[in-house]
Amino acid sequence: MTPDYTAMSDAEFRALIRDFVETEYPDIPRFPLERLHWDVVKPWYLKLSQRGFLCPTWPVDRGGMGLTAAKHLIMVEELERFGAARVHDIGPVMLGPLLLKYGTEAQKDHFLPRILSGEHVWAQGYSEPGAGSDLAAVRCEAVQQGEDWVINGQKTWTTLGMDANWIFILARTDKTVKKQAGISFLLVPMDAPGVSTRNILNLSGEAEFCEVFFDDVRVPLDHIVGEVNQGWTAAKALLGHERVFIGAPRLSASALARLEHLARHMGQWSDPVFRDRFVALRCDVLDLGDLFQTYLDRLRDGTEIGADVAMLKVFQSELYQRISDLTMEVAGPASGLRHPPQGDRRLHAAATYLSARPVTIFGGSTEILRNVLARAVLGLPG
Repeated sequence: MTPDYTAMSDAEFRALIRDFVETEYPDIPRFPLERLHWDVVKPWYLKLSQRGFLCPTWPVDRGGMGLTAAKHLIMVEELERFGAARVHDIGPVMLGPLLLKYGTEAQKDHFLPRILSGEHVWAQGYSEPGAGSDLAAVRCEAVQQGEDWVINGQKTWTTLGMDANWIFILARTDKTVKKQAGISFLLVPMDAPGVSTRNILNLSGEAEFCEVFFDDVRVPLDHIVGEVNQGWTAAKALLGHERVFIGAPRLSASALARLEHLARHMGQWSDPVFRDRFVALRCDVLDLGDLFQTYLDRLRDGTEIGADVAMLKVFQSELYQRISDLTMEVAGPASGLRHPPQGDRRLHAAATYLSARPVTIFGGSTEILRNVLARAVLGLPG
């Protein structure tokens, strides 16, 4: 029986999570500065699932923890403090909540348990060449033929898509209406005939992304979430949800902890000028945590996530880059090393810097999101 986590004090809950991660974390890298592949993180994914900790925001009757926003933030903090690797969370964090809101009972009953068990590992198929920040411009097409959707097109910048065995995509199902109105949300097995992938290397030389190609791929008609041509509603909900979690303080808080470790190692921790800059960044991380909790509360309450969520993503990504910039300064000549000094990943300034570069692009570029905030929130002219 799932414990009532809401009845625990914050201190009790923090101790529970801390004890779990310290005793159950498997023999895989801590404080990784790159996304680890499924074959590496699978043991940790399954540990979290078996304990019931994989999907903190899902309702208890669907295998989640039913956490409040405050307790979810405590859990995130404890995982980051320990340096636990990020698991493949597209299914738990993105698709699961979407199915809970828009999926049929049959879809929930089929797909949610398979996310929890790790049988289904999901990828997100949104971006395309020419349709990144302008997501409504997708051209990947799905045409109904008999009892199937036939899909043709391409997705790109698919995070860890090479590890997934399922992918959810936005596909154009009507070309005769305005672009937002002719899109549907489809679920596609990666082993379906006609699906292929090609890896994309990131700045660190890691195969973190891939392109996904669809060549006359057939999926049953019931692999659609929501109504035909109404996928944009689900897409916007998922984008809002994604930007909440992309805007989480996880990356910045972890980078700040590595900066402190590096500064102590380099003998700069007691320098008053450095400490002044560090404290300013620490205050920004705390402010980000407060803002993040505001949006977690909205998710918990079922309140619509509006365009203003872009503030969270912009704040987090730019803060992460500022922390990485100071990290390079503190590292000095060691900032150019390709591998961690003394084998200590927390001292690897270059890895932090490189991982911070793309964060102002993925999930909506900062330039586009500032325009969204200007028009949709501040009411400024386009």
